[in-house]
Amino acid sequence: MIDRIAAAPRTSARLAGSLYVIVILAGAFAEILVRQRLVVANNAAATASNILAHEQLFRWGFAADLVSGLCVMPLVLLLYELFKVVNRRVALLAVFYSLVACAVQSAALLGHFAPLILLKRGHSLGVDSQLLQAQTYMALQLQGIGYAAALAFFGGTMLTRGYLILRSTFFPRIIGVLLAIEGVSYLVNSFTDFLAPGFAATVFSVLMVAGLAEVAFALWLLVMGVNEERWKEQARAASD
Repeated sequence: MIDRIAAAPRTSARLAGSLYVIVILAGAFAEILVRQRLVVANNAAATASNILAHEQLFRWGFAADLVSGLCVMPLVLLLYELFKVVNRRVALLAVFYSLVACAVQSAALLGHFAPLILLKRGHSLGVDSQLLQAQTYMALQLQGIGYAAALAFFGGTMLTRGYLILRSTFFPRIIGVLLAIEGVSYLVNSFTDFLAPGFAATVFSVLMVAGLAEVAFALWLLVMGVNEERWKEQARAASD
């Protein structure tokens, strides 16, 4: 793959940008248009009712998160090949952070699907409706905790990518600064969820703004790609 990237780094960057946009859109759909829409805070009965009334939408949310995870793998590989000319070890660290984050988030998705099992099969087993509703709500809360844990590792990804962009000569450095800020925001958001949940909603609103850095990076990759001449110069310097 490195030979292909060396021949056309801009094309590879645009492919990475396409995957990145899919990851962002799929993740936003699952989190904002599905879970945040259907889950009613501190109301297990209303949440369960919403899920049953919009079952297909709820299933699509699960599928969207899976699509996002599937696209992360080739995206991580493409970005590694682009950034290894800057610093191979830091680029590899970004890969490790990303893969662990993706694994944690994928495992947490069981909490998203669990309500369908509980609500649709629990009655046939003679389980009390109120108990099923409470279990449904708690399963979604556990999914949220898993998502927050994954974001902590994604924070490491953003910090390392921000550093790599700052050290590179083929991406705007302002994007590196913004990604580093987003990485810190991810970490603050996750540990706020764990240690001070009362402030989680406020911190999450700040995170939503900081998350625009990833959107900017994805769009830059998709539209502009990389500065090919500078990438090749840095690649030659790294090989020397």
